[in-house]
Amino acid sequence: MDAIATAASGMTTAFSQLDRAASSIASPQSDPAQGAVQLAEAKTGLAANTAVFKTADRMMGALLDMIA
Repeated sequence: MDAIATAASGMTTAFSQLDRAASSIASPQSDPAQGAVQLAEAKTGLAANTAVFKTADRMMGALLDMIA
């Protein structure tokens, strides 16, 4: 399993969720509390996937340094 690709996919999903949350908050017919929860979920998902991406990138760099 490629951690970098998985993390990138997760970041894409989080950005889509962020867009949906923003649209929900902007809609006068929606519950602002629900939009705030969606926004928090998107933020958490983005942070988690970013951390995985950075860690996988550092690990790959360390591995390449060992080989070279």
